[in-house]
Amino acid sequence: MSIISNCTASTIKDAATALKKGHLVAFPTETVYGLGADATNKDAVIRIYEVKGRPSDHPLIVHISSIDHLNKWARNIPEYAIKLARAFWPGPMTLILPRTEIAQDFITGDQENVGIRVPEHTVALALLKEFEAQGGLGIAAPSANRFGKVSPTSADDVITEIGDQLLGVDRVLDGGTSQVGIESTIIDCTKENPIILRPGAITAEMIKRVLTIELKRGSISGGDLKAPGLLESHYAPNAKVFLSGSLQPGDGFIAIKSEVTPAGAIRLASPKDNIEFAQILYKALRLADSKKIKSVFVIAPHGEDIAIAIRDRLQKCATKN
Repeated sequence: MSIISNCTASTIKDAATALKKGHLVAFPTETVYGLGADATNKDAVIRIYEVKGRPSDHPLIVHISSIDHLNKWARNIPEYAIKLARAFWPGPMTLILPRTEIAQDFITGDQENVGIRVPEHTVALALLKEFEAQGGLGIAAPSANRFGKVSPTSADDVITEIGDQLLGVDRVLDGGTSQVGIESTIIDCTKENPIILRPGAITAEMIKRVLTIELKRGSISGGDLKAPGLLESHYAPNAKVFLSGSLQPGDGFIAIKSEVTPAGAIRLASPKDNIEFAQILYKALRLADSKKIKSVFVIAPHGEDIAIAIRDRLQKCATKN
């Protein structure tokens, strides 16, 4: 495994070549770090599932460099999806669309739909463009962590999570700390109206300013459609996460800066606003594990902005309690 901290044109080309050869490349995006493979290479994609310990029926998101490549992966694209792509790509938004024959079952979890995204990160876009220049069509890339655990927001997190599972031929591109800090907004575009399946930095209010049709907030029910990050328990550290209850001395504590630290608690993060809360949440949860803290109490942020996505992640990582 090669850890590349200086992402030059030469090292990006090398990483793209590694993908073409069927190897894995962990790379930064604006949301979290992804574990990438050639999305048309079944054996390479199977390795993603093996490294992550991910269920084989859990679909992957395909990353492309621009909206110009969307038709290769998706068909019957509604006009509202085109409007969303033009407004928010590159950016932290994934669209679920009917798949073309290029999107095989090993990508979609045996579904007739595929998730597509154009990331907004210099390294990610450079890698995608070089990969496409070498004949690649897209990079499948879930978060570069063990399945169900806290997503990585730095190259060091990737090494901590899955470094022992990567091979010498694999690559880890270090592009600094992810700026958004939580996973992309997922929008189901297979129906007459778009449905937000997973909230993220692209909020409902932002979407409503672009579309003239009704936007719905939904969830997966009856197993009709599967998408990343929608299980009831997900994004979980080793520590138990509580959103209410009685805090004991030695417990971890995460809250907005204005909240006073309870007596005896170990302050793990003090974000100044909701944007910073999203940026540091996973880092703070990882810090709790590194300090071997058994319980972490979080005062979830208020608001209708990215706070909705933060509350979603917190509720999922606290479900096991």
